[in-house]
Amino acid sequence: MSEILLKVEGMSCGHCQAAVEKALKAVAGVADVKVDLGQKEVVVAGTAPREELAKAIEEAGYEVVG
Repeated sequence: MSEILLKVEGMSCGHCQAAVEKALKAVAGVADVKVDLGQKEVVVAGTAPREELAKAIEEAGYEVVG
């Protein structure tokens, strides 16, 4: 299992955090999700590919910038 750090633009509140967490937890291979609103970062633990994680975030309405 590995951890992937994603920088996400557009997150600003608890609703945003919940939406991103929900979208990522629906991806096969995701074991855990930690969202840091202040840093605009998401750390995902598991085996899911980075591309699938980014796609899930973007489909939820947020932008992956790094």
